[in-house]
Amino acid sequence: MGLKYIESIKSIVLTLLVALSIVLTFSIWTYTPRYETIAPLSPVDMAIADKKTIPEIIKPYKTVFNIDDVLRGTTDPTDIDGFIEELSKWKISNIAPVNSNFDTKHLNTLLRKKNQFTLYFHGEVPLNLYDNVLNIEGSIPTVPEVSFDRIIIDWNTNTVEMDIYFVSRANKKLYSAKVKPEDQRSFQYSIVTEGRGLAKYIEVNPGGSIYIAVPSEPVETIKYTFIEDVIPPNKFRDVLFSDPNAVRSNKVGTNTEELGDNHARMKIDKYNKKFDYDYPTAAIHELAIPSELLENTINFVNQHGGWTDEFRYTYMNPASRIVRFRLFLEGLPVYTDSSSSTEIVEQWGDKRIFSYKRPYYRIDWSTYYNKTTETLISGIEVAEKLKELDKLDLDTVDEIAPGYFMKRNIEKGNIIMEPAWFYLVKGNNSDNWHRFSPVSSGGELLGLE
Repeated sequence: MGLKYIESIKSIVLTLLVALSIVLTFSIWTYTPRYETIAPLSPVDMAIADKKTIPEIIKPYKTVFNIDDVLRGTTDPTDIDGFIEELSKWKISNIAPVNSNFDTKHLNTLLRKKNQFTLYFHGEVPLNLYDNVLNIEGSIPTVPEVSFDRIIIDWNTNTVEMDIYFVSRANKKLYSAKVKPEDQRSFQYSIVTEGRGLAKYIEVNPGGSIYIAVPSEPVETIKYTFIEDVIPPNKFRDVLFSDPNAVRSNKVGTNTEELGDNHARMKIDKYNKKFDYDYPTAAIHELAIPSELLENTINFVNQHGGWTDEFRYTYMNPASRIVRFRLFLEGLPVYTDSSSSTEIVEQWGDKRIFSYKRPYYRIDWSTYYNKTTETLISGIEVAEKLKELDKLDLDTVDEIAPGYFMKRNIEKGNIIMEPAWFYLVKGNNSDNWHRFSPVSSGGELLGLE
């Protein structure tokens, strides 16, 4: 009997232990500790520089007035901004197509009309994106999109309303609209009177195939020397890669560093202060909608505050999905040789950036330590010297304009901005800018970036 009781007691104890084990296990599984609430971290501002608006990035580089058959013009950004500010107050309506085969001959005729002024843009501008600047009433045609690289305002009419023309040279299209100034007296003072006070211009080659107007007198400019300032490439790495800590680094030679993760690559040229970034899986070959392409590329740079200097939109190719933004200084475009760069070049991919190329030096106005006034010869004199070149047909020259040529003194750590004349040669579906050099032969051709 004693052994039976002992076995029973063992069974009861074992059962209790198993039950206790189940209870403890369940308690561990279902236990939720009380943690103190942790305040969320504030987002880190990764912006490298300021964001820019459409009116700051898409700007005309020149305006030319024809007042009673006398040409006046300017490339001064202060003057041009004043005209744009006045134009933005006007009501523009009744946009309609006029000519779908608007060739150079038709454009020349329009540009030679008196009592009008023209705003010149470097690249084709989608009108429904530029409505951030203009006060457009009513709808804008979207199929196909209206774009332009010339805006012509004609006040020849005797009515209160005037005509405004949007010219797309690339697409050979002309659109017209009606424009009503906010105040006729303000128009006469802010536009016409100001236009009369601009520098005198002259048509380069009246019998030529392309209308070009340039200053008839020498042009006063300023040569600048800056101490080179750079933005650490790591700042761009941190905003371009999704996880900077996962980025692998590989030094190739003395002045080249390659960065990468499982998705993107970045090649840094430390000697020329520029880098190439690409995201291979975003490659796409579809024709882009121009307004979306330009807006996406502007927004991309805005997302990380990449407008480190005054960069302006200058070129777009919807087929290759490439958009270019050039460095400007005092309202003039800056060029350099092919080893360096004065451009932000983007290729938009499938819903994101595919390729991003740019410099990482910057122009810091607090670091310039020398400036000298220089006088460039007149634009008409440049044209006359270009006529003397054996290898150049003046009818292939699309534009003659002042600008800056950037040189870098590596040993002294300086950036030198030299004023010069440049001319644009059209051909083979590409635009080639050349620096004019007033040598005995009339000029020299230089490849520019």
